[in-house]
Amino acid sequence: MPRVSEINTRANNDFISLQEYDPDYFDHFNPETSFVKWAAVEVDDFEQIPKGMETHIVVPGNYAVFHYKGLSSDKSIFQYIYGEWVPKSRYVLDNRPHFEVLGQNYRNNDPTSEEEIWIPIKQKL
Repeated sequence: MPRVSEINTRANNDFISLQEYDPDYFDHFNPETSFVKWAAVEVDDFEQIPKGMETHIVVPGNYAVFHYKGLSSDKSIFQYIYGEWVPKSRYVLDNRPHFEVLGQNYRNNDPTSEEEIWIPIKQKL
């Protein structure tokens, strides 16, 4: 966050919290298992990436998008998504990044905060 003003090619004012999980992460879920987390913003191009920052391209595919309103510390939305919605849907998780878009209505740990939760999915075989 302290360096976000250095990114001159931002596509919008949103922030993105992106997670990359190992393919079997959710098959054997353990909250102690590590994963890669990115703090990101969308850019129009990679021409002027500030020193010390990296680029990341999200591979296209289908996503289930959930609009969430509430405290960011309340993990019940993720329990619903992974414990109820995915198993009852006609989809399975795809091995691509999961991310949250923190837009203009996001307020850290505020009950009125809003965000979009993007879960990579593909059709069940």
